Amino acid sequence: MSAQTSPAEKGLNPGLMCQESYACSGTDEAIFECDECCSLQCLRCEEELHRQERLRNHERIRLKPGHVPYCDLCKGLSGHLPGVRQRAIVRCQTCKINLCLECQKRTHSGGNKRRHPVTVYNVSNLQESLEAEEMDEETKRKKMTEKVVSFLLVDENEEIQVTNEEDFIRKLDCKPDQHLKVVSIFGNTGDGKSHTLNHTFFYGREVFKTSPTQESCTVGVWAAYDPVHKVAVIDTEGLLGATVNLSQRTRLLLKVLAISDLVIYRTHADRLHNDLFKFLGDASEAYLKHFTKELKATTARCGLDVPLSTLGPAVIIFHETVHTQLLGSDHPSEVPEKLIQDRFRKLGRFPEAFSSIHYKGTRTYNPPTDFSGLRRALEQLLENNTTRSPRHPGVIFKALKALSDRFSGEIPDDQMAHSSFFPDEYFTCSSLCLSCGVGCKNSMNHGKEGVPHEAKSRCRYSHQYDNRVYTCKACYERGEEVSVVPKTSASTDSPWMGLAKYAWSGYVIECPNCGVVYRSRQYWFGNQDPVDTVVRTEIVHVWPGTDGFLKDNNNAAQRLLDGMNFMAQSVSELSLGPTKAVTSWLTDQIAPAYWRPNSQILSCNKCATSFKDNDTKHHCRACGEGFCDSCSSKTRPVPERGWGPAPVRVCDNCYEARNVQLAVTEAQVDDEGGTLIARKVGEAVQNTLGAVVTAIDIPLGLVKDAARPAYWVPDHEILHCHNCRKEFSIKLSKHHCRACGQGFCDECSHDRRAVPSRGWDHPVRVCFNCNKKPGTRGVSRLLLAAKTSHSLLHTGHTTPLALGGAIMRNLPGKLSTG
Repeated sequence: MSAQTSPAEKGLNPGLMCQESYACSGTDEAIFECDECCSLQCLRCEEELHRQERLRNHERIRLKPGHVPYCDLCKGLSGHLPGVRQRAIVRCQTCKINLCLECQKRTHSGGNKRRHPVTVYNVSNLQESLEAEEMDEETKRKKMTEKVVSFLLVDENEEIQVTNEEDFIRKLDCKPDQHLKVVSIFGNTGDGKSHTLNHTFFYGREVFKTSPTQESCTVGVWAAYDPVHKVAVIDTEGLLGATVNLSQRTRLLLKVLAISDLVIYRTHADRLHNDLFKFLGDASEAYLKHFTKELKATTARCGLDVPLSTLGPAVIIFHETVHTQLLGSDHPSEVPEKLIQDRFRKLGRFPEAFSSIHYKGTRTYNPPTDFSGLRRALEQLLENNTTRSPRHPGVIFKALKALSDRFSGEIPDDQMAHSSFFPDEYFTCSSLCLSCGVGCKNSMNHGKEGVPHEAKSRCRYSHQYDNRVYTCKACYERGEEVSVVPKTSASTDSPWMGLAKYAWSGYVIECPNCGVVYRSRQYWFGNQDPVDTVVRTEIVHVWPGTDGFLKDNNNAAQRLLDGMNFMAQSVSELSLGPTKAVTSWLTDQIAPAYWRPNSQILSCNKCATSFKDNDTKHHCRACGEGFCDSCSSKTRPVPERGWGPAPVRVCDNCYEARNVQLAVTEAQVDDEGGTLIARKVGEAVQNTLGAVVTAIDIPLGLVKDAARPAYWVPDHEILHCHNCRKEFSIKLSKHHCRACGQGFCDECSHDRRAVPSRGWDHPVRVCFNCNKKPGTRGVSRLLLAAKTSHSLLHTGHTTPLALGGAIMRNLPGKLSTG
């Protein structure tokens, strides 16, 4: 008698035997089914196998009466949905394997295997088992979605309603390290988008609000997390709805599309309308043109460990009809996707950005709508990670935040023709050149990254903005493009020396490489225009809201005013006369050859009185010696020295000897003639610099506003410190930053530095912010190139100006404007 009783004798199903033969040699009854081992196991085999460390966590179940095992061959990979294993209908006693119907036909329909004995499993038990499993799975999934709620992600004004990544994850109610995908839905208002999401992902629960009223039930963008499929589901506002800011809401849809892995386009029309194809075609074009580059930049900028795919999401067109046939029903030989591609081609739209486009239709003879086909199609696409893989919820938030920061702001609906669902105006900078009216070609908010405005076409010159940029011609011929700026003094000149040179020889053009290349009044006649000699011009665009051609860089008047402050301080503290020093230096520069230099005149040539620092030295026009005022108060003509018939200052001795002709050689007359003209013109320096001294007695507040550069904010508009917001009063003085022109208190603007881009080559007052900026201290290349004052460039080419007169000629223009 056998030691073991056979299963048949026990009355058990002989097919449910141990399939492992690990400890029992395949003779014991199967008690467990291990899903990961894919086999039935007896008690001994199950215990021995799963005692091992690598198999310890396998998921296994205890067999119930009527249990039918899975097919051992196909495992759901032959014509079935991925991840769905098929139950067996027979067991081959010879091969000792379980087979489903398809695998039995494939492996045992011919040859010797056709004669293998098989045991048929109870079909009714199989059906009951399958139904029980489906019911258990359905119940389990419903329970997982019971607590899911939606939240407002982005409002109708494109404002994100979550503060940060942690807030986004908390509202989504998922784990921070959970990998998930994004599914969004689009379509016209009233087509049942929210209803579709509720029944596809949440078993009919109203996670997304629905309403039978005429008003849209979804405003903005709402999101919820589906724990069953591990996806973030996004519901969007419908197209063709009655909205105020239509352009912004349409742009919002494309931002949602850009972060999605799968897009459902829901339509309830009996026939597919052209708006569907135009929307998807325009969305594809805009995605490739504006979002691909930004998604790459976001990956680099945010340091994301999962790269954002630059290829758009997959699209499912979910088409529900009532009275018409589904797409492709009348063309059995053609798949619906082929017909959709043909329709795109006829309309001139090419959805190249999307990774794939699928069509899923359902015809509803009697409600409710069947969403099972859409659900199966979604599950298949979500399993595909070839193009777009799951990522952490933090990555999704960063991508949405980056796109919202870049593409935001109001869109003027009245300035564009809506020939496209997503025109370029939705995503490009709205700035227009003030000179030629052309728009900037860069994306929105590009200024946040320091990218200047750019245009596709060249600009035209406008006298109002004087939008010419000057570059050094010598550097350009060497392959460099160096911008040069007409200004009052060279960078190597001290403030007073530069001011004096400006009064004498006009404005200067200085190249960083070549040094001073031009002075406007270098010669008394024959001064050529710099455009013809040392610089080349380029017409550039004038953009609103930027410091550029609207700002006059000619700060000679303010430099003079600062000099007056410096002079007054010097006189009061040191009892020196900087004005006298400048006068003496200028006099020596242009004095005739027979004049004794001021540095050698220490005392009066007649009374021998020593000169002090503030005393005025006078030259006799006849003998050229230096005298005090009392010893040279007489005047008479000195034609022999080239002074003509007009009376000029002479000393007392030369006045008394006026009837005696001086012995002046012809060579001396020629030598003196060249400098005499200059000296005649230079006589104005006495009155000019004397007026500076007199101006010290005038309250500086009366001339400050007149002397300020045009880029400075007027004093009457400055009520608070631009940095600390302190209110100005009599005790709290206003100070202008020489770089940005805003008003600051002393504490916020006590730093000093040179601002060459504004014409200040020596340390001047700047605010904290401008002092921190690198390079040109925050002034753009456009501003650096735009230092040209149109009136300054053309001053001095027609009539030589007297010393100091150039400064005073600039001042009346300022004073006249108040």
